[in-house]
Amino acid sequence: MANEETEDYIRPPTPPVDSKVAELASRVQTTTSQSSRPTESKRRDADDADDEAMSDDDLFAELEKEDDLELASLREKRMEALKTELSKVRDLREQEHGRYTEVTDEKEVIKTSANEARCVIHFYHRDFRRCQIMDKHLGLIAPHHFKTRFIRVFVENVPWLVDKLQIKILPCVISFVGGVSKDRLIGFEEIGNDDAFTTAALELRLAQSGVIETRAQKAQLVSKYSGRSIRDKEAEDDEDWRSDE
Repeated sequence: MANEETEDYIRPPTPPVDSKVAELASRVQTTTSQSSRPTESKRRDADDADDEAMSDDDLFAELEKEDDLELASLREKRMEALKTELSKVRDLREQEHGRYTEVTDEKEVIKTSANEARCVIHFYHRDFRRCQIMDKHLGLIAPHHFKTRFIRVFVENVPWLVDKLQIKILPCVISFVGGVSKDRLIGFEEIGNDDAFTTAALELRLAQSGVIETRAQKAQLVSKYSGRSIRDKEAEDDEDWRSDE
């Protein structure tokens, strides 16, 4: 009896358990029990998720293959187009495009005006000062319009053409498109009737006949041929035009 009383006196009393702590401990135990013993349903869900993920990966892989094939095809088409364009540029360069040249043979002048898709011919006389002014401006324009052939012809070398085309006033600039005379510029009347007209004014006048492209249309071709950017080329063009004013 004495021993029992002593034992009860030595053992400290058990503290009361808080209800919230008990509830939390119960939840942790339940969660641990469920995670340690996954049900068959959860295993099936996990397998289904893996299958779905694999299907998405396969789908993305197929789409990437299709994109690669399309890009390769597009790249090949662009390369072919570039090769064709470069071939055309080489042909035009061999035919004196991009330069302002003189042709002395009358038959060659006729042949050039008939065969070139676009051609500008300046009929001039060496003793006429205004013809020299026109020469200067056409010499500046020619390199910027590579698809058009620019030539100058001394009127005394082509008497038959002068009579056929009824050229009476110089300078006379005739534009040919598709082998047909489309327009003619006589003297300076349509570009200000002033010896100090600008190169830009003459360029705009020629563009109205369709014998040359506008600056926006030809910018891409010029940049390919010169190897410089369009912006740099246009800045240089603007400087040329301003220097003539």
